[in-house]
Amino acid sequence: MGAKTDASAGQVRLTGRLICGSERDAELVQEHLSEHIRLTRAEPGCLSFDVFQTDDPLIWQVEECFLDKEAFEFHRHRTRASSWGTATAGLQRAYEISGVA
Repeated sequence: MGAKTDASAGQVRLTGRLICGSERDAELVQEHLSEHIRLTRAEPGCLSFDVFQTDDPLIWQVEECFLDKEAFEFHRHRTRASSWGTATAGLQRAYEISGVA
């Protein structure tokens, strides 16, 4: 029998929180979020991408999964140069990333 392969091997997962410091920060997130989600989900190698507001209106839950490290790095570079990246650059992020060596 051949060795079993893990379908998630090589995938990169990010989970965590985007933390706004003020109501204005939360408004910026709301203003830019739908386009950020649309663009990210259209990226090659994006398997899932969800960002949603928690019970605390200043905290957003972030769940991402990419096919591999290259797809994840592409996302990071695209995001930094986007209107989302500019608008949210100063926000606190508390993320855990798995699958990146």
